[in-house]
Amino acid sequence: MFLQKTKRDKMVAQVFKVDLNKPLVFQVGHLGEDYQEWVHQPIVSKEGPRFFASDFWEFLTRTQWWVIPLVWLPVVGYSVNISKQMGHTLPELVLMVMGGIFIWSLLEYTLHRFLFHINTTSYWGNTLHYLLHGCHHKHPMDGLRLVFPPAATAILLVPFWNLVKLFSTPSTTPALFGGGLLGYVMYDCTHYYLHHGQPTKEVPKNLKRYHLNHHFRVQTKGFGITSSLWDKVFGTLPPSKVGEKSR
Repeated sequence: MFLQKTKRDKMVAQVFKVDLNKPLVFQVGHLGEDYQEWVHQPIVSKEGPRFFASDFWEFLTRTQWWVIPLVWLPVVGYSVNISKQMGHTLPELVLMVMGGIFIWSLLEYTLHRFLFHINTTSYWGNTLHYLLHGCHHKHPMDGLRLVFPPAATAILLVPFWNLVKLFSTPSTTPALFGGGLLGYVMYDCTHYYLHHGQPTKEVPKNLKRYHLNHHFRVQTKGFGITSSLWDKVFGTLPPSKVGEKSR
């Protein structure tokens, strides 16, 4: 019975076609093993697809980029101020904030490489992956789904706070946390800019080229967004020229 069901599920996945004119989230799971190929064939359009039939859930998936600094920069300032009130000097606060940004940069790379690009084949695995990151690769120019919704970020900040607490003191934890949150704000705003901005300076131009290379040429390399530092450290730099082999 189990083998028959497995074969039937595979047959359904093989013939299933996603209807782009209908809400996508509960469709993509049916693709099964074909999901990875489908999701990495981008549709370059600024008009994003509908995710849910429900207007409420659909609203929660759409976020303007400026909402991110508006919501989280006050939290950054509040967190750093707690460490200041606990006796830390300005130079110490600056170092802690920089340390938090450094921690975020590693977390940014790790999440993007090992979670956002996890291979899935099951119905719920595909569905959750599409919500988390797959939708961005399928519709990379969807401007309302380039940044993380604040409600989801608030949930993820709880484990991040606990992570920082593991290796810091009670007085340094708030500033380190604030620095990490600042790193996240910089990441999300940078990510939006790399897709929709038109940089004229060499550094942002190179960063834009680097990130779009990840989307449209070598999607298994180049996991850094705000920097290529950790790609260099962990050997995931993409080839610099078309036809060049990845290391």
